[in-house]
Parts: sequence; C-alpha cells; structure tokens
Amino acid sequence: MKGRKRHIVVDTRGNLLTVVVHAANVQDYVGARQVLKRLGQQTWSRLTKIWADAIYKGDKDLISWVQSEFGWTLEVVERPADSKGFQVLPKRWVVERTFAWLGRNRRLSKEYDLLPDSSECWLYIAMTRLLTRRLALSP
Repeated sequence: MKGRKRHIVVDTRGNLLTVVVHAANVQDYVGARQVLKRLGQQTWSRLTKIWADAIYKGDKDLISWVQSEFGWTLEVVERPADSKGFQVLPKRWVVERTFAWLGRNRRLSKEYDLLPDSSECWLYIAMTRLLTRRLALSP
C-alpha cells in the first residue's frame, strides 16, 4: 500500500483477527498500540501470547503495556545474533504468509482508496473471500 502501513494480527493459522491501516509516517510500534487496542476491544478469552517482529522493540514500554492493559504476553521474535543472510524466523512466517494470501487480490495490489477505513474494509473482504472459498472446498 503506497503511503500507508497496515498492522495486522493473525491467529496461529494465519487468519486475520484485526487490522489497522494508517499513514506511512507512523512508527511501527505506535501502530502496534493502535492495533492491539482494537484487538482488546474484541473478546479473545483464549488469547495469552502475541508474537511480534523485532521492530516493536523500539517502544521500550510496549511489552509491559500489553501485559498491564490486556494481560497478554508480548514476545518479540528476533534473529539469532550469529545468523547471516535470510533465515526463517519461528512464528513470523505466519504473518508473511497471510500478506501473500492477501496480495493475490488485485484490489489490494494498488492503493485505490482515499480513506484508511476503506483499505481496512477491503482487507476484511479479501480475508472473508479466502475463508469462504476454503469452507466451500472442505469435505
């Protein structure tokens, strides 16, 4: 999305739980608070742990804020210090796979919408389409 960033939260299977789209000049860890607040407004009785990318370490208080605000554990997944080149990180690939699924939708390949809310709606529509197709194919 040109000029915008999207922060998503997915479950362990890569299904979209919530999304926040905002301007590209908003730091990732600020966007993390926005998407986690939206996630906290929903009912997730079994949610206990959230894995996050290393960029979210930029906010020193984010881990303690998530624990005190929602009672969840935020674990930042980082590359091993001795690794070189590309390396698949545990749990991180789930989100990347979801981005790949969503990227198959032509509507999401370009930024057509003026409002972030419209962009969020198209993400939900794309995920609904994906899940509906999976349900139709399941035995």
